[in-house]
Amino acid sequence: MAAIHLLPSILTADFGRLAASIAEAEAAGVDGFHLDVMDGMFVPNITFGVSTIEAVRQATALPLDVHLMVEEPLRLLPAFLSAGVEMVTVHVEACRDPYRAVDDIRRAECLAGIAMNPGTSPEAVRELLPYVDRVLVMTVPPGFGGAPFIAGSPAKVHRLDSLIAATGLELPPAIQVDGGVDASTIRAVVDAGARYVVAGSSIYNAHRSVADSVAILREALA
Repeated sequence: MAAIHLLPSILTADFGRLAASIAEAEAAGVDGFHLDVMDGMFVPNITFGVSTIEAVRQATALPLDVHLMVEEPLRLLPAFLSAGVEMVTVHVEACRDPYRAVDDIRRAECLAGIAMNPGTSPEAVRELLPYVDRVLVMTVPPGFGGAPFIAGSPAKVHRLDSLIAATGLELPPAIQVDGGVDASTIRAVVDAGARYVVAGSSIYNAHRSVADSVAILREALA
């Protein structure tokens, strides 16, 4: 099996002890951190902005993956691209010009991702595949952490994986999944083709330590 990259979602961390929450996940062997930026327009929730991302950057040297769940992300890209992150993902549904958004991200020497909501077909991103580093599949309705995993998500990931393979790209984009992933669902999305997995409440929760939570997810893939 190819390497699977586990990215805790900061959205579900304890913001009262954010640096400690990051350190715990880093010590547990995660591969980076996922930061969901929501504007209250593209999705109903509002989360955080550049200052929080800069604080996370100060707390870890691991890669930071910013997921812009915002209307017209082009207007906000410069601020987030200057926050010291490694990757920025925008939604195909939110961009009037997704090609320009992806180009702006890559010109800033960041990895570029394109995301799709649960109701969006993989075919909607087909023409963007040569220009992105990752395709993010939302596996819950966007906007809130802790929502239940959508049962049809592995089939959608598999369809996207087949679409990517059919392009014959020398450096094809990787698939990332985001939402509701836990020990009971992680194997299905990975077997379908996902190589990057965002995990929120299955890592940061009150029932067990972060180290134990990460170990449980890794064991589910063994």
